[in-house]
Amino acid sequence: MGRSVEGHARSDRPPGRTAEAAQRTAAVRERVQVLGNILADALAVDVHGIDLQTLKRAPRRAPPTVSPADHQAHPGPIWDAFVPHPPGTFRWWGAERRFARRLADAEDRFAEAIERHRAAEETRRERVAKAQREQVENQRRLDEATAEQHARVDAYERAVENRDRAAVTRYFSKALDQALEPLDFPHRRKVGYVPESTLLAVEWDLPDVSVVPAEASYRYDRSVDAVLAVPRDPLELRRLYQQLVAQLALRALHLVFGSDRYGVVDTVVFNGMVESVDLTTGQTVRPCLITLRATREQYQALVLDQLDPVACVRHYFAAEVSRHPEELQPVEPVLEFDLTDPRIVDAVDVISEIDSRPNLLDLSPESFEHLVQNLLTRMGLETRLFRRGTDGGIDCVAYDPRPITGGKFVVQAKLWTRTVPPSAVRDLFGTVVDAGATKGILITTSGFGPTSYQFANGKPLQLIDGTALLSLCHLHNIPARIIPRAS
Repeated sequence: MGRSVEGHARSDRPPGRTAEAAQRTAAVRERVQVLGNILADALAVDVHGIDLQTLKRAPRRAPPTVSPADHQAHPGPIWDAFVPHPPGTFRWWGAERRFARRLADAEDRFAEAIERHRAAEETRRERVAKAQREQVENQRRLDEATAEQHARVDAYERAVENRDRAAVTRYFSKALDQALEPLDFPHRRKVGYVPESTLLAVEWDLPDVSVVPAEASYRYDRSVDAVLAVPRDPLELRRLYQQLVAQLALRALHLVFGSDRYGVVDTVVFNGMVESVDLTTGQTVRPCLITLRATREQYQALVLDQLDPVACVRHYFAAEVSRHPEELQPVEPVLEFDLTDPRIVDAVDVISEIDSRPNLLDLSPESFEHLVQNLLTRMGLETRLFRRGTDGGIDCVAYDPRPITGGKFVVQAKLWTRTVPPSAVRDLFGTVVDAGATKGILITTSGFGPTSYQFANGKPLQLIDGTALLSLCHLHNIPARIIPRAS
């Protein structure tokens, strides 16, 4: 009896509504599966970077300018076509005289035809010669344009190989622009290269949390005769979105290091941004939801198709990942993109002969420390400069009065032209611990190597290289440039 009642209840359900619920549930689950395979799908595509030599245009041939009708000489007139028929056997009186006139007339017409043919041939030969000269000139221009384009490509390639800031930035911008975004994800991304530290900063727009279906499934409700959504648990929604964000960060590393055909990037900084609307103010905001710094050595040790993305970025790369991305809770970037953006660094004239900004490398170490103190003061920090030789590894102490994010910062300023060794970064960390400081800041006119960045990951250390220093000076109206001294 129970079976018949159940069968009767099932028969009351409109089969179309039940099928609709099943179809919508399957679509939601398929969407979640696609989001979970973002990294795997990216790994299935080989990334080799752009071989700049392939940008060279193939040589082009100038189209022929000689008319096909002018290729060969036109046949001249033939006398047989002009000669009159001689008188027949029976010659009437005066026939010979008439024939002689016709013959003389034919000879005149033949001579005129020969002259017209000669003039036409001369004109044809002139046309052919002119057309050939034009074709040679057109070919010369095409060859010059091709040679110039090849020279530009060669110069571009040399600039990339020599780690020119603008050239490398342009190279990776184009390389990453070729990476197709999955689904309906944003396409906005920016890159900035720091040659002093062989570091590429990437600011990448991520989809917001609405990309994850808010519905876990659908069911048919017989009481209201409607297909209703079963909401996804908020914790599950947050977990799925964090997994997606971590996948996208690792995918970006895969694309950058895979595209580095010329071996010019040793460290990548990834800042994942979301453009959304703050519902409390209605204003557009761009919080950073994930930030990490990865060296090539760290990246190459990964087995990307076997790891947990969130665990990898958090524990291996010591990334900062928003704990509440659905609320647009931001994290502090390990490196602000604006501190690497060549549009800011190169915003003023850098031609040495006409640039009036002081060259930081011409300062004394003491003057450089005063400049750093001045910069920190303009940034809103309270500073105290130590006398040289009595600082115990501290050049300056800065105090940030803001609650939670503020504190005591110990600062070291290194007026160097060579790469700062990892030992200096380790010493700074020891000083931070000994001084009980909130953060250690190392500012230099040169750069840092990947080992230094790897050591700094997850520690309260901020490394500011020459590019970032110039950007900060520019943002706070301190004229400065860094021009290496002639050796």
